[in-house]
Amino acid sequence: MKTRTLIIFSLILMMMFLEISCQKSQETKTAGNSDKQDRLWSSSQTENRPSGGVPNRGRYGRRWRLEESGAVRLSGKEKEVVKIETARVDYRAIKSQVTANGKIIAPINRLAVVSYAFPARVNEIIVKVGEWVEKGSPLLTLQSEEAGKSRAEFFRALADLELAQANFERQKKLYERGAGAQKDYLAAEAELKVARANLEAAEKKLHLLGFSEQEVQGMMASHQINPIVTVYSPIKGKAVEIKVVPGETVDQSKDIMTILDPRLLWVDAEIFEKDLARLKLGQKVEITVPAFPEKTFYGQVSYIADILKEDTRTVTVRSEVNNSEMLLKPGMFATLRIQLNGDRPVLAVPATAICDHLGEKFVFVARGDEFEPRQVSLGASQDGFYEVISGLREGELVATSGSFQLKSKLLSEVLKESIHD
Repeated sequence: MKTRTLIIFSLILMMMFLEISCQKSQETKTAGNSDKQDRLWSSSQTENRPSGGVPNRGRYGRRWRLEESGAVRLSGKEKEVVKIETARVDYRAIKSQVTANGKIIAPINRLAVVSYAFPARVNEIIVKVGEWVEKGSPLLTLQSEEAGKSRAEFFRALADLELAQANFERQKKLYERGAGAQKDYLAAEAELKVARANLEAAEKKLHLLGFSEQEVQGMMASHQINPIVTVYSPIKGKAVEIKVVPGETVDQSKDIMTILDPRLLWVDAEIFEKDLARLKLGQKVEITVPAFPEKTFYGQVSYIADILKEDTRTVTVRSEVNNSEMLLKPGMFATLRIQLNGDRPVLAVPATAICDHLGEKFVFVARGDEFEPRQVSLGASQDGFYEVISGLREGELVATSGSFQLKSKLLSEVLKESIHD
């Protein structure tokens, strides 16, 4: 019996709504009481408002303003038919997150492209692709004519310094005994300074060619002119790519080898402007890739770009992800879920309490015998609850059962008031 009464009551309200809507569509102009009409209705897009009248009807009609409607009160008979149940707004463990697509890239501080600044020929490749190397480990040797010339210049400068040193010491002794002229002593001193400068310049050129300090010291002891140059790894990592073969000629424009430490990678994603305010450095990130759909990788937000891309209205957000298992590869596409609240509970409302009107979400808040419609902003959903970003406070009661009937009564009262005015 109660079910039949409820159905009849709902049908009557729907018929009233349709009849009133038809009457409103036949009206062309209404004079007077424009202030009250404006309070109840607003155009869904920009309107041209004639003076002394109500707004002209927009392309998509008019939209009811939820925030200016009154509370709903049920009569005694309506309470017998409509059973209203309420729930308390409280904090719950809901994962609030932003989902975005991204791409895995190699960190610039863990990537090195090895090249050589002078023309040379590949003599020997010491490492293999996939082999781990330490910083300073030898990678390959090159045969360089420039290196041979620089070694010869270094030995020449070294010999000139030894000769200048011996001449200076001899002139000094003669000058101190009064057997030598002062000008000869000063000339020998100047020659010594020039020889030291020439040797220092020759040594710096060797370092520029890739010779280490230890190798230079070995040259001074051996005095051997050898055109072979050893190239060392600038970072610790894995030789992921070798682009030359023995005997091939290289120069400053040729990339020889790529060294990468893939144990930590970056994931860049484009986040829309509307979500930017909720992002912070250090937030946890869950990452999945098509290659391993059942596995989740974990990282954290490490960088939020300072420039908004005007064409897409997005901001680049970078996350660091641990790749100790070496499963992730630079160039992979990834799906990111940025956890906005971490493990912190958020204010939540049951999904059954949410009503919708023209895209606006609202709930009915119980206040004694009345139910106040309240617009809310919602976030993530989980286990039948929605995160409340704004619109409600902890401890408030919201209608979870019978909210459809409350909405119907609210709309009918608004339409009645509009017609009578």
